[in-house]
Amino acid sequence: MADPVADELVTGLSRPGGNVTGTTFLGPELVAKRLQLLRGVVPGLSRVAALWHPNAYSERTMTSLLKEAEDAAQTMKIQLQLVPAFNPDDITGAFAAITEQRPEAMIVFPSPMLFSQYSRIATMATDIRLPATGVAREFAEVGGLMSYGVNLSDLSRQTALYVEKILKGAKPAELPVEQPTKFEFVINLKTAKALGLTISDQTQLLADEVIE
Repeated sequence: MADPVADELVTGLSRPGGNVTGTTFLGPELVAKRLQLLRGVVPGLSRVAALWHPNAYSERTMTSLLKEAEDAAQTMKIQLQLVPAFNPDDITGAFAAITEQRPEAMIVFPSPMLFSQYSRIATMATDIRLPATGVAREFAEVGGLMSYGVNLSDLSRQTALYVEKILKGAKPAELPVEQPTKFEFVINLKTAKALGLTISDQTQLLADEVIE
């Protein structure tokens, strides 16, 4: 989950207190970092479209996610255009709305549904020469400009270890909800070239992986 406390699944991360524990990918807190990275590769960035899935998580989590994005955009003096997509069929219309507003970049919010559409979203963004960032390395791997977030494979392995502990008798109430310790910044240079962007050596050095 993005925020199991806000979703009222656990009373606290350190001591869940009930029959639920697991891992969290810290969805809301990473929005500001993604905007900062976008601003680092798009000169004079002032308008960003945010593609989001309103029903991806609980109302509290989504409210927190939107507030984090709006606060970060305001701090960086970036105009944020929130564009919803409730299902895959909405994505074409969402891109039409995005194109109409002529943003300089796009951020894709966390969502299992949007994750499943990463290849399509990355292709559509490149087709309209729109630099875009996702929340997992898979977005950059399928052609998005870049991504920043937790490694989902590592997170799955963490979860599997918890399954083992619980099957061996550990109580979920006493197993802290684990937060990721590793975040990846991945850049796709092939996409950058297609977009006419030059990624500085300094930015490339910040990346955990550069796809050429």
